[in-house]
Amino acid sequence: MTLSPLWQAREKGNLMASIMDIASVEQAIAWQADHAAANGAPATGRVVRAQLPLLASGGAVGARMAAWPGKPLEDALPLRLAGGLHNLMLTGADTRLAAVYRGELTDQAAIDALVGDLVDRFATRLLPWLDGPPQTNEAGRSASIMAGLLWLSARVGPRFVLHELGASAGVNTMMDRFAFDLGGTQAGPADSPLHLAPEWRGTGRPPQVPVDVLAIAGCDRAPIDLVDLEQALRLKSYVWAEMTERIARLDAAIALAQARRPDLVAMDAADYVDAVLAAPQPEDSTRVIYHSIVWQYLPPATQARITAGIDAAGQRATMGRRLAWLSLETDRATFRHELTVRLWPDGGAPVCLAAAHAHGAWVEWLQP
Repeated sequence: MTLSPLWQAREKGNLMASIMDIASVEQAIAWQADHAAANGAPATGRVVRAQLPLLASGGAVGARMAAWPGKPLEDALPLRLAGGLHNLMLTGADTRLAAVYRGELTDQAAIDALVGDLVDRFATRLLPWLDGPPQTNEAGRSASIMAGLLWLSARVGPRFVLHELGASAGVNTMMDRFAFDLGGTQAGPADSPLHLAPEWRGTGRPPQVPVDVLAIAGCDRAPIDLVDLEQALRLKSYVWAEMTERIARLDAAIALAQARRPDLVAMDAADYVDAVLAAPQPEDSTRVIYHSIVWQYLPPATQARITAGIDAAGQRATMGRRLAWLSLETDRATFRHELTVRLWPDGGAPVCLAAAHAHGAWVEWLQP
């Protein structure tokens, strides 16, 4: 496979500059196709690449994409349409892409023709998929968050009140119902239908201590209701078709939500943090604000409000009512996803606990 110049720049460590420099829809599609192929989803990469001929096809979908007013890669434009196309297969509206996703059809020209036909036939259905960015909710990220809670439990005790920012469908606000094997450290109910055992890297592991979740809730500006099967299927459509383990985890999370709906509120993240920090806190507990692969999508003003609010609340924290900020976010210089914790009244100095795969496939523990 010949990689595009932009993807080659990524491999040389210039990822963020490359992404931010992309101004054309053509370059964005090519980059996204390369990215999918290089990350275990070659069929999805072929479907994304088949969007290129659409730009000159004269159809409604291609015309809207060609005239995209924003930054097409930053706006995840290629993945918007890819989600809609996957949805056609998942709903049974048209299953011809199944042969592509299974790797049986690999000829790019044939895939271009197939995608072109699908877009022509289902233009009215596919156009709304361009209205908003993909929304994903990866249960695998809970492995890192739980590892952070175990680390905290060993230092401040097991009682936690948890609040997730950018919770999407609330999958990770159900992590108290997941089973975990974190390098041999066990947590959660052993009989859970959702079991997370990422590849464990590093010489250490989280301590084997209890984690008692007193309450867990979250916010999102546009939360997805997993009890609504149509919304749940839309969320599933954004998962790359080859990622069968991710799809299985999402199916298990949907089943958990059907049994007991996650506690979610539609709310701006900064407003939510203000409300949470103003609410009463149980004695002898640690209130944890947590999030994963969310921070980069928040406006700078929202980031500043959240940071200022947590810092101020940290100054009021006591040994009986502690505060922690736990995040799994992208280092924008290295593109490494890092698990970091700040704890009060211990001063709030950031501690990097681990690096992790964005979807939870592995965790590299950085503590003893």
